[in-house]
Amino acid sequence: MEKDEAFYEVEILAAEIEDNIYKEFKDTNLKYKNRVRSRVSNLNDKKNPDLKLNVLRGHIKPERIAVMTAEEMASNEMKQLRQKFTKEAINDAQMSLTGGTKTDLIKCPACKRSNCTYNQVQTRSADEPMTTFCYCNECGKRWKFC
Repeated sequence: MEKDEAFYEVEILAAEIEDNIYKEFKDTNLKYKNRVRSRVSNLNDKKNPDLKLNVLRGHIKPERIAVMTAEEMASNEMKQLRQKFTKEAINDAQMSLTGGTKTDLIKCPACKRSNCTYNQVQTRSADEPMTTFCYCNECGKRWKFC
């Protein structure tokens, strides 16, 4: 941290964040209270010190932190972990080996072998072609085409 780096006053920042949350809900109802608690919890999270520093330094404005989602406030490590889990879940949902159809008519673009399993799913509107999700039983590569 640089010596001449400016920090905002904590009390002023807290009041501005709370004021922005109040402007959204126009009441101190349960949603308002949960939003305030969420900001406090995330800003005090020891595993995510960058969030607090970015707010104190003014990189994240009070009006922005007031409306940020849990995903947006998460640490980079947590964002990468969520992205990894999401990708794995999508891959698993798109095709499991037991649910796919084995074929030797599709050639793997990675290993050039023809030992693949595929599933076809209607992922877009009904007048569009189905999306084919492929899995190479040899090298584990996954790909899709329409």
